[in-house]
Amino acid sequence: MVTRRRINGRVTSTRGFESEYPFAPHYLDIHGHLLHYLDEGAGPPVVMVHGNPTWSFYFRHLVNRLSKEFRTLVPDHIGCGFSDKPDPNIYDYTLASRVADLDAFVAHTVPQGKLDLIVHDWGGMIGLAWALDHPDRINRVVITNTSGFFLPETKRFPWMLWLVKYLNWFSVPAVLGLNLFARGALYLGACTRLGPEVKKGLTAPYNSPQNRIATLRFVQDIPLNPTDRSWKIVDRVDQRLESLNPDQVLFLWGAKDFVFDTCFLDEFRVRLPGAQSHVFPDAGHYLFEDQPEKTAEMIHRFLNS
Repeated sequence: MVTRRRINGRVTSTRGFESEYPFAPHYLDIHGHLLHYLDEGAGPPVVMVHGNPTWSFYFRHLVNRLSKEFRTLVPDHIGCGFSDKPDPNIYDYTLASRVADLDAFVAHTVPQGKLDLIVHDWGGMIGLAWALDHPDRINRVVITNTSGFFLPETKRFPWMLWLVKYLNWFSVPAVLGLNLFARGALYLGACTRLGPEVKKGLTAPYNSPQNRIATLRFVQDIPLNPTDRSWKIVDRVDQRLESLNPDQVLFLWGAKDFVFDTCFLDEFRVRLPGAQSHVFPDAGHYLFEDQPEKTAEMIHRFLNS
């Protein structure tokens, strides 16, 4: 059993969910901030990129399944999971920072050769931005409940996210004070009833207002107009998405996602016709919680194809 403790303000304890997350910790210093990551197994590298408010815990089933044949690498974004959670005055919580951090992580862990990529939620935009800048490094890509473009014309920005993005009088007490974003996702994100260990694991890193800054800044950074700081990066991904080889892409989608519903999958299919896809009608945003065995088996088969 791996034990952790609190170091320099980082949450490093798995108490309450040890059996769900028995992995050894690894850390990479990126400009003075420690990024925590998993490095399990040996073989062809598979990098998994999480979104908000998840962390490497969300990919635990895939790590257990794939690490028997692959080297599974799962970073926690700065401000998330067991990584450092710096003050926003010393770390820029934007998409550009996330992509740069991922680049530093890959340079450290897989400095050469191809890798497979698995992305979810805002990790999709982060991972795809990096992949499109490094097409020679990409082997296969698994895309789950995320976006690689601006909001589809048939989709309206969810009012709950609008409140968090624009109304500080609401978002600061709700997200930082009450942790409603991470806690709410436990009930809105999955269609199955999550057990106490899983709930603990998904929310444990966000146990104080100062440890929840990333969950707030992720939403505030979503670009909705050209004046938003991350607009240019999303535009670049949007414009170049078709350069991916559809034969090397697999879409897995929870149909009951309350944000990234099948409108996003439909748009991906327009951009990448011919890519493999599978919809899980009774799964939600937390697809790997709702369908851990089926998704792990499909991804394993795809990566071995």
